[in-house]
Amino acid sequence: MIEVEHVSKVYGGRKAVDDISFSVKKGEILGFLGPNGAGKTTTMRILTCYMPATDGTARIAGYDVFDQSLEVRRRIGYLPENPPLYPEMTVDSYLNFAARIKGVRSGARKAQVGDAVEKCSLGDVRHRIIGRLSKGYKQRVGLAQALVGNPEVLILDEPTIGLDPRQIHEVRSLIKGLAEAHTVILSTHILPEVGMTCSRVVIINKGKVVAQDTPEGLAHQMKGAERISLTVEGPADAVREKILAVDGVLALQAEVRDQVSTCSVECRLGSDLRRVLARQIVDAGWGLLELRAVSLSLEDVFINLTTQE
Repeated sequence: MIEVEHVSKVYGGRKAVDDISFSVKKGEILGFLGPNGAGKTTTMRILTCYMPATDGTARIAGYDVFDQSLEVRRRIGYLPENPPLYPEMTVDSYLNFAARIKGVRSGARKAQVGDAVEKCSLGDVRHRIIGRLSKGYKQRVGLAQALVGNPEVLILDEPTIGLDPRQIHEVRSLIKGLAEAHTVILSTHILPEVGMTCSRVVIINKGKVVAQDTPEGLAHQMKGAERISLTVEGPADAVREKILAVDGVLALQAEVRDQVSTCSVECRLGSDLRRVLARQIVDAGWGLLELRAVSLSLEDVFINLTTQE
């Protein structure tokens, strides 16, 4: 549905986007991540026909974003980080206006606007002036305009910014539901949101794609060691010495309180030392209060990939 091939964008001799390639399948939700200045917004502007690429090609639903931009625009809904709202209009009149400029037939506009209002929970404010709404409601109005016209592709830049926790949960559920009828690119700084919502992730840094996989696949690729969390009741120095003596243990960090050691144990990649560690602790007569493998989080992966020189 979306194909980006060797796309670059140069501003005054500086490459904001540097030879990036990725694709998004129909019905997929792709998380597009990167630190500020990484090239995310530039890529989105290229995909939405806002600006041309310097090199490379990008296609949406088979149409080239440069040579066939009108066809591309008919097939996308775009929510920028700052939604393009008209504060003097009511929510209903604004969404009807959006439907008209998107070419929605007059007979279908009422249903299209009503569907977007319902999905974004705007029924209580649809007749209110946009300028008098809270930031959270304005964000939802922006999302509703992206949905009007039932586009094949949705490109969402920080769709939950300004929302309260309940609204964030509602929007996450909405985005997951949209994958049944839409292909979605989601850019966000809220990493747990990606893990809960996206089926695949592309991470960009300094204009280059540095990783792309499922959230679970990225964590597996990045793991240079296995991590085990242990809570042991026993003499702290003896516990530390016993754990470090186990073959395959690389490092240990521990917090001790009242003879209870809470340990983070780094183990050699591919070695599952849980049984060995449990036996060592139990045989020593200490209390094994907790033992579990710790998964590398998407945040760990993101920080590692975007701070490497």
